[in-house]
Amino acid sequence: MEKYSWDEGGVPYCPKDDIMYFDTPTPCVIVAVINEDKILLLKQSYIFKNSKVLLSGYVANGETVEETVHREVFEESGLKIKDLKYLGSEYVGSNKKEIIMLTFMAKYDGGDIKKSSEVEWVNWSHIENALCEMSEDEVGKRIVRKVLKEINYTGEKAYRCDNDSCNRNV
Repeated sequence: MEKYSWDEGGVPYCPKDDIMYFDTPTPCVIVAVINEDKILLLKQSYIFKNSKVLLSGYVANGETVEETVHREVFEESGLKIKDLKYLGSEYVGSNKKEIIMLTFMAKYDGGDIKKSSEVEWVNWSHIENALCEMSEDEVGKRIVRKVLKEINYTGEKAYRCDNDSCNRNV
């Protein structure tokens, strides 16, 4: 059954429970952790076979997105972060799932890398190599481009593997 909901139009509705079911994407965070001229990257083959990615994870019930960022970075890498900065959102949709990715950058604030069992590899990479190492991760590369802009990077080396070099101002 459908029920009219002002500007949303017709929405799936259960009259027994008196609940409207809005089609909403799952919230997820993704973060570029920066340590001077380095960025934290990890490898998870189930995400991309030949590409490194940024740290990410789903927002859990009862926590803020900022708490999620801190938790996910610590769970996947063992590191502490500070100075979170929101960079915008990315929508990732497929026939299997729809995700709204809340993107952040953060600064390293201490700790030694302790790889989680859910990741194959995690380590610092030079920021100028990130776009090359993230060959399959289009969302991650867009975030790295934003980070390069945020840190006022003026070189060209970081963009040498960037097939989308026209969009550096994103």
